[in-house]
Amino acid sequence: MKQIRNATKAKLKALEGIQTIETIMDGLGVGREKAIYHIHRLKKSGYVKTRRMGNKRIYYISFENKLGGQSYYEIINKNSPIKIMEPELHKVYGRNIGLEETMIFALKTKSPRTILAAISLFKKIRNWKKLYNLAKTNHLEQQIGALYDVARATIKVRRMPVRFRHNALPVNKGFEFMIENMKSRDYKEIEELWKIYLPFNRNDLEELK
Repeated sequence: MKQIRNATKAKLKALEGIQTIETIMDGLGVGREKAIYHIHRLKKSGYVKTRRMGNKRIYYISFENKLGGQSYYEIINKNSPIKIMEPELHKVYGRNIGLEETMIFALKTKSPRTILAAISLFKKIRNWKKLYNLAKTNHLEQQIGALYDVARATIKVRRMPVRFRHNALPVNKGFEFMIENMKSRDYKEIEELWKIYLPFNRNDLEELK
């Protein structure tokens, strides 16, 4: 039994990170059948989380998976038709991550794909007071407002409270970039209203429908 545990730990150490079946085969120097066997053993022990990206299965292999916890990317992937491959394995333990906190996280990544995927969170966000407070703390009120208006123009979303909108609208502010040097061709009115340059055009939002 101890030998089995040690062998599992050795495989975990060798494979920890983001893998595909091909990288597992290369990393262990084994064939496909044996690689699947090792993944099955690690998954049974709770060390593997699996996501499908297109036609490929992606394996997130980490000791932390056994501890539970959540990642912001898991929440985005759960709520959006656009799936994000986690650039790193980062978990939050001991509490639940809310959609509002995840939206702020997405904006702070400065990743166009992550922000685009997070737009779907507006379908389910309920605690607008919490979202506003988090946005204000992070100086992202206008970015949230502009992103919401883009979402509203494309998909069915929950209604933003009038108070949120009133408090978030800019007064005597110059333009800011959501993502440096990226502007929209299609959402000029939204950009003008919120004084935020948007990194998306209408065709980008098609993936959310």
